[in-house]
Amino acid sequence: MTDTVPAFLNVAHSLSGKRWQARPYDERLAWGLAQGRGLPEIVGRVLAARGVTEEACDGFLNPTLKALLPDPSRFKDMDIAAERIARAVMDGEPVAVFGDYDVDGATSSALLRRFFRAVGADLRIYVPDRMKEGYGPNGPALLRLKAEGVRLVVTVDCGISAFAALEAAAEAGLEVVVLDHHAAEPRLPPAVALVNPNRLDEDGAYRTLCAAGVTFLAVVAVNRALRSAGFYAGRNEPNLMEWLDLVALGTVCDVVPLTGLNRALVAQGLKVMARRANPGLSALSDVAGVKEKPDAYHAGFVLGPRVNAGGRVGASDLGARLLSTDDPMEAMELAQKLEAHNAERRAVEQGVLADAMARLEEHAEELAELVFVAGEGWHPGVIGIVASRLKERYSRPACVIALEEGADGTVIGKASGRSVRGVDLGAAVIAARQEGLLMAGGGHRMAAGFTVAGSKLADLQAFLTGRVAEQVAAAPLVPTLELDGALSVGAANTSLVDRLNQLGPFGTGNAEPRFAVTDARVVRADVVGANHVRCILQGGDGARLKAIAFRALESEMGKALLMGRGSPFHIAGVLRIDRWNGAEGVQLLIDDAAPSQTM
Repeated sequence: MTDTVPAFLNVAHSLSGKRWQARPYDERLAWGLAQGRGLPEIVGRVLAARGVTEEACDGFLNPTLKALLPDPSRFKDMDIAAERIARAVMDGEPVAVFGDYDVDGATSSALLRRFFRAVGADLRIYVPDRMKEGYGPNGPALLRLKAEGVRLVVTVDCGISAFAALEAAAEAGLEVVVLDHHAAEPRLPPAVALVNPNRLDEDGAYRTLCAAGVTFLAVVAVNRALRSAGFYAGRNEPNLMEWLDLVALGTVCDVVPLTGLNRALVAQGLKVMARRANPGLSALSDVAGVKEKPDAYHAGFVLGPRVNAGGRVGASDLGARLLSTDDPMEAMELAQKLEAHNAERRAVEQGVLADAMARLEEHAEELAELVFVAGEGWHPGVIGIVASRLKERYSRPACVIALEEGADGTVIGKASGRSVRGVDLGAAVIAARQEGLLMAGGGHRMAAGFTVAGSKLADLQAFLTGRVAEQVAAAPLVPTLELDGALSVGAANTSLVDRLNQLGPFGTGNAEPRFAVTDARVVRADVVGANHVRCILQGGDGARLKAIAFRALESEMGKALLMGRGSPFHIAGVLRIDRWNGAEGVQLLIDDAAPSQTM
C-alpha cells in the first residue's frame, strides 16, 4: 500500500506507528449482499471486501464438507498411501506416526492414532525432541523404530525435505509414507508414497491445506480402502467427522487461509469441539478457563499455545498424547502439565525477546531488509514466537537463531523465521540449503526453519538478505492496519456483533472485521492484570463502550489512553460479545488508536 492512497480517517501515523487503510470493496456488491439477505450495510461491506460474491455468499455463510471436500484420489500418491496403510491395519503390522512437535503435527498424529484405535489397530506416536533432534525425521530415530519392530512409518507435517533420513530408512528396509504440506523441491526423497498438495506436480488447488487437513483426507482414503477390502463386514465403520475438532485446531494454529475447504473444516470442526467429546481438549479448555462456545480465537490463541508448549519447553509428545487419550484423568494431568509449560514458555520468551531486541537496537542503523539475530543460550523452543514479534516490530522478515556449542566445540544454530506479506521466506531458505549454506532447512512463504553451522552465519545472512531484498523493497515501508469501516460508539451493539460472527470462522484469508470507533472520549482508563489497559469509551450521544488493549501498558498507545481521559480518539479494533454475571454487552479489543482532534 502506498502513500498515494488516502489514509483512512487521515491516520497516516497512529500511536502504534501504523497507517490506517480502508479495506477496498465493491460498493454495488456490498449493497446487493446486504439488501438480498437483510444484513446491515456494514456487514455487506465486510463480505464484499473479502471477495464474497452474491453467488458464493450462501456457501460462505454455511460452508459444508459435502460441497467442498475433494476426492482424496486427486492427490499424487494418495491411493498408494491409503492402500499401504490399509494393508498394515488389516495385517496387524506395527506402525508408527512420526509427527512434528507443533499443533499441526500433534493434531495430525492424534487424528491418525484415533483412527487406528477405532479400527482396532495400534499406532505408536513418535515426536522428536526439539532440543536434541530438531525438526523432522532423522536417521537414528527411524532406524531405532525399525529395530523395535516397526514396519511402516507415517510422517505427518514433516518429511518432504528429509532426504538423508528417508534414504537411511530405505536402505534399512523401513517403509515410509509422507503426509506433508511444506514446500517441495523438484527432487523428492525416497518413500512408498509422498502426499503433499505442494508437490510441484500437483495443480495447487489445495496448496493451502495444513498437515491436519492432508491427514484427514488420507484417513478418508484409508477408510475407503478398508471398506473396499471388506474390512468392515461385521464391524462398525468409524465416524470420521467426530475428529474434525482436531483438524480445526491444527488448521487454525498453522495460520493457513480460512477459505474454501479449510473454512469448511474449521467451521464444522468448531461445532465438534463445542461438544467436548475429546477428553484432552475438554480438560485443556477447563484448565485455560474456556467456558463459552469455542471459536477460532480460542483455538488459535488459547488452546493452541498450550498444546504447543510441550514441544517448546517440555516433552515434545505431550500435545499429541493429550489429544489422543480417552482417559479423563490422564487428560487432566497432561493439560495441567501443558498449562505449567505454557507459563514457563512465556517467561523464557520474554527473556529471549528482550535480549534479541537489545542486540538489534545496538546496531539499529545497520538494520537491513532482513532481521537476522543470533544468541547463545536462547531456548530453541521460543525462537519462532520471538521471530514473529520482531517481524511485527520491524515490518520485515525476521530470522532468530539459537546458538549452541557441541561436544566437539563447533557451534550450531537452530533457527526459525517469520515473513511478511509478499516475501517468500521459505523459498529463500530452500535456496540457501541448495547452496550448501545450511545443514537442514525448509518452510513455506510465511515461515521457515533451518539448522546452520556457526561458521556460516555471516554468509547465510548475506545470502538470505540478498534473496529477499527485492521483495521487501516492494512491500509497504510503513505497516498498515486495514479497517472495514467506521462506527460510532452507539453502533457497536450486540446485534451487530451477532451478525458479524456469522461471517466466521476468522483467521488468515478471512480477517476478523476491524473497525475504527470514531471520536470516542476516554471517560475512564486503568491498568488491569500485569500490563493491560482497560477503558470506558463514550460517544457524542452518551453511549458507552467497554474496551481493552492487551499488553499495552508500556506502549505509546497505552500511555496515551491512560493519560487521555476526556480526550477524543479514533480507536481501532475488533468487537466481541462480553459476558459477565449473566449479562451480555460489547467489548472492543483495541488494536490501535489515534487522537481525533489532530485529524
